[in-house]
Amino acid sequence: MIFRPHLQGSRARLFQVAVLGAGLLLSRCAAQDSADTTSQPDSAAIPAANTRTDAIENSVVKVFCTARYPDWYKPWTKQSPLELTGSGVVIEGKRILTCAHEVLYASQLRIQSNQAGDKISATVESIAPSMDMAVLKLDDETFFDTHPALQRAKKMPEIRDAVLAYGYPQGGTGLSITKGIVSRIEFAPYNFPAAGLRIQIDAAINPGNSGGPAMVGNQMIGLAFSALTRSQNIGYIIPCEEIETFLDDIKDGHYDGKPGLFVDFQSLENPALRVSLKLDKSVEGVLLVKQDGVDLPAGLEDRDIILRIGDTPIDNQGMVQAGLRVSVVFKYLVPKVTRQGKLPLTVLRHGKEIGVQVPVSADFPLMISDLRGAYPSYFIYGPIVFSSATMNYVSGLAATAAGGSMMTILSASGSPLVMRLGEEPTFDGEKLVVISSPFFPHKLAQGYGNPLASVVKRVNGITIKNLPHLVEVLRDSRDEFITIELGSRHAQILVFPRKNMLSATDEILTDNDIRSQGSPDTLAVWNAKPSR
Repeated sequence: MIFRPHLQGSRARLFQVAVLGAGLLLSRCAAQDSADTTSQPDSAAIPAANTRTDAIENSVVKVFCTARYPDWYKPWTKQSPLELTGSGVVIEGKRILTCAHEVLYASQLRIQSNQAGDKISATVESIAPSMDMAVLKLDDETFFDTHPALQRAKKMPEIRDAVLAYGYPQGGTGLSITKGIVSRIEFAPYNFPAAGLRIQIDAAINPGNSGGPAMVGNQMIGLAFSALTRSQNIGYIIPCEEIETFLDDIKDGHYDGKPGLFVDFQSLENPALRVSLKLDKSVEGVLLVKQDGVDLPAGLEDRDIILRIGDTPIDNQGMVQAGLRVSVVFKYLVPKVTRQGKLPLTVLRHGKEIGVQVPVSADFPLMISDLRGAYPSYFIYGPIVFSSATMNYVSGLAATAAGGSMMTILSASGSPLVMRLGEEPTFDGEKLVVISSPFFPHKLAQGYGNPLASVVKRVNGITIKNLPHLVEVLRDSRDEFITIELGSRHAQILVFPRKNMLSATDEILTDNDIRSQGSPDTLAVWNAKPSR
C-alpha cells in the first residue's frame, strides 16, 4: 500500500512503491483492522441498545493461512511454508470476505468462528490483489446455517461517527473489539494501478485485524486492511462502496478491475502558471502534462485543461464534490461515469471548451510489473537462471540486508532494473529478462563475477524482447558459443560453449535437486525446438 499526493502522475506513483527500500509510509499488516460507517445521529458514543453484539461476533471469523510465497532468487522453488492468521466476515451467498493479502499464495486455508473448537477448510473463490479483497468458499456450507451474513451499510459514514473494529489481532487468540471514530474519508491508491475510497479510523488496528469488519451499530461499514507505521491509532478500512464494486465485478466469476485515468496532472493554483496559460479567473480545473516517451490516451493533448468529468466540475486542486460530504480527487468518478470503456471529459484547449471521450481500462502496462499472486517464470540454461524482471523481484532486492547498497550499485551502473522502473513497454510484449540468481557452481562459470540482478540485453547479437524470446533464441542457436551481453555500464560479457551448456544443464538440475528446467510457459517454448 502506498500514499502519494492526489495529483501525482502514474509514473511518480510507481516510484513511491518502496521498491528502492525507501521506508513504506503504510504497512499492510498480515492482518489489520478496518472500519466503515453509516450516519449516526449521535457520534459521541458507541450505540449500545441497538447493537446486537452476539450476532456480530458470531459472523466474524479467524482465518488460518499456510502460505507458500515465491522465492524471487530461486524461482524454481517456493519459500518455506509460513503460518499466518487474519480475520474475515460472513457475507451473503454463503461466503467469507477477507483481505487479499491474507490469502495470497495460500496452500491451505481454514476458518474458525468465535469460541469454536473446529476449523473448516476453505478455498479462494475470487481475489482482487489490486483492491486487497478476496472471497472464500467453505467446504462445509452448513456453517452458514448458524452464522448469518452481516448487514452492510448503504451510505458512507460521517466524520466523527463512532465505530467498533472486530478481528483477531496478534497478542491473544480470542476475538478483539476496539473502539474509535471515523477520522477521514479520501480517495487514495491501493495497489498500483488501482485506487479507491479509503476511510481512516482511530480504533486500534494491529496485525491480525485485516479482513475484520468495522461496525457502526449493527451495520458493517467496511473491512480493515492496513495501518500507518510509526504512528498511533491510524488505521484504514475499505468502505462498503468499494466492497460492493468488487462483489458486483466478480458475479461473472472473473475480476476485471476498476478503470482508471493514468495520466499526469498538476493543479492550477499558481498565479504565474495561470497567466502563462491565459486563463480567466473563472476557469477551474487541472492541467494535463505529457511526459517524454509516454503516449496520451486518444482524445487528450498536452496542456489540455480538464474542466469537468462527466457533468461534475473539477476545482483547481483536482477535487470534486461527489455526494460524500467531503471533497475527493476527481479520479474517484472515473469508474462511475465510464461507459463502454469511454470516459467523458470536458477540456479547455486553445481557449475553447471541447468534449472528449477518452478510452480507459483497469490495467496500466509496465515494463516491470507486479505478479499479482502468480509465481515467477524462469528458465535454467547451464549454470544460469533467467527470469522475468518484476516489481516483486526489485522490492525483494531492496528489502535484503544489503538492499541499500545493491540498489545504489544498480542505479550507479545504469541498470534497467532501476532506470526503467515505472516505464511503459516500448512495444507489445516487452519485458526485461534478469539473471535472478548467482551462478550454480560449475566450471563453465569459472572466472565470471556474480551476475545476480543483471539484465540480459543481447544473446549472440540478438536483442532480447522478453523471457520466451530468450528461450527461443537459445533453442534455435547453432553457433559454437552463446554470448550474453548485459544491460548496464561496466558489465561483463558472458561467453559459454553452446554444446557444453546443453550437456551441463541436466547435471546441474540433478546436483541441485531441481525438478524442472523451466516454468511451464518457458518449457512450452523450449520443447517446441526442432530435432537436433
